[in-house]
Amino acid sequence: MKHLFSALAASLALGFPLAHAADANFAKGADVGWVSEMEAAGRVFRDRDGKTTDLYAILKQQGMDAIRLRAWVNPEDGWNGTTDVVAKAKRAQAAGMRVMIDFHYSDSWADPQQQTKPKAWVNYTVPQLAAAVADHTRSVLTALRDAGVKPTWVQVGNETRTGLLWPEGDATKHMDNYARFVDSGYGAVKQVFPDAIVIVHVDNCHDNATFRWNFDGLKAHGARFDMIGVSSYPTTAKNHTWQSATAACLANLNDMVHRYSKPVILSEVGVPWDHPDGKAVIADLIAKARAVDGGMARGVFYWEPEAYDWKGYPMGAFDRSGKPTAIMDAFLEL
Repeated sequence: MKHLFSALAASLALGFPLAHAADANFAKGADVGWVSEMEAAGRVFRDRDGKTTDLYAILKQQGMDAIRLRAWVNPEDGWNGTTDVVAKAKRAQAAGMRVMIDFHYSDSWADPQQQTKPKAWVNYTVPQLAAAVADHTRSVLTALRDAGVKPTWVQVGNETRTGLLWPEGDATKHMDNYARFVDSGYGAVKQVFPDAIVIVHVDNCHDNATFRWNFDGLKAHGARFDMIGVSSYPTTAKNHTWQSATAACLANLNDMVHRYSKPVILSEVGVPWDHPDGKAVIADLIAKARAVDGGMARGVFYWEPEAYDWKGYPMGAFDRSGKPTAIMDAFLEL
C-alpha cells in the first residue's frame, strides 16, 4: 500500500491527473489470442512440474494477472472473431484476471506492415468507416457485457504507427482521418463501458520521434484517448543492443507521460524463447516500466508466451514441451 501512496504523491507532484488511480495495480499479463486455436489443434500446456494444466492457471502461477485478446471483424476461420474473443475473455475473468481487448479493425492481422480494411468495409467512405468502427466496437463490447465480462482496457487499433484502415486512415497522408477513426472508437467504448481505459497503441517504444509525431497528430485533430500503449521487442530493435533499446524505451515512456499527461502501458513485449538473455531482457523491461516517472506505467504484457512450435513464431516464452521457460520467471520476481 505504501508504494501506491508514493506513486499517487509523485503523480500529483508532476502535475499528472489522478483519473486512473483505480488502475494503479500494475498489470503483469499476456496476450493469448492463439490459445483456443492451439487447443483445437491438440496442443497442451504444462506447468513447471510437467503436469498438463489450463494455460490461464499456468500464467497465474507465473505471476500474471491480466489477459490481452485481439478482436478481428470477420476472420475467415472464426479465430479472434467475436464468439472466440468472448469465450477466451470469459475464461480470463473466471480465472480472476483482468482483460484487455485489442481491436485490429481488420479481418486479420493489423500492424505497421498492414492495416487492411475488412472486406465488408472496402468501399466505405470516410464517414462510413468511422461509423463502422463505432458499430463494430459497440457490437463486440456489448457481446462481452452480455456474457458478464467487463474489460479494464480497450485498444482502438493495433500498432497504429502509421494509422489504420488504409488508405483512408493512413496517418502519413490523412492524419485527420486517422484521428477521426480513433475518436470514433473511443466514443463507442465509452458508450458500452464508461470506465474502460481506452488505449492508442504504437510499436517501437525506442522511437520517440515517431511517438511524438503520432500523438501530436492525434491531439491536434481532437482524438480522445486515455492511455498510451507501446510495443517493445528489444532484441530486434534496429541499430540497438537490447540494453540501449530498453533505455530508449524508458526515455520515451517518460516523455509520453510528461508531454501528454497520460499513463502508459507496455501492451506487447517479447524475446526469442531460447535467447540467452531472455529473462534479463523481460525483467529489465518490467523494471523500466516500474521506473516511469510518477508511477505512470500501468503494466507489461508478453505477446503470446504460450506459442511453441506454432506457425513459425519464435518469440514465445514456453519451451518445446509446452512448459514455461525462465523468461516467465521475470513476472514472478518483479
